[in-house]
Amino acid sequence: QVQLVESGGGLVQAGGSLRLSCAASRAIAGIKRMGWYRQAPGKQRELVAAMPSGGPTIIYADSVQGRFTISTNKAKNMVNLQMNSLKPEDTAVYYCKMDSPWGEIWGQGTQVTVSS
Repeated sequence: QVQLVESGGGLVQAGGSLRLSCAASRAIAGIKRMGWYRQAPGKQRELVAAMPSGGPTIIYADSVQGRFTISTNKAKNMVNLQMNSLKPEDTAVYYCKMDSPWGEIWGQGTQVTVSS
């Protein structure tokens, strides 16, 4: 069974930066899309950024546009999220997701806490 392993979360002051990484435990053929989601306490999980495997179109949530950058290494089944100018409202558990030919694969989540 394939697992996604996330790393890079932590505690940072407002205005700081963090870089999240997510790697699959083994090679996955036919990944359609890779992305990051987040869930803050008491709120629904929301899309942060996503990148399809086959094209340049990248989706960002309005709240992170211009501050976060998603990047992927398709050969290694890795997806990263560079987060700059972090705000307290970015505090959440961040999850990576890959859309495989047989369904969605989710990571276990990594906590990001931004102090004011």
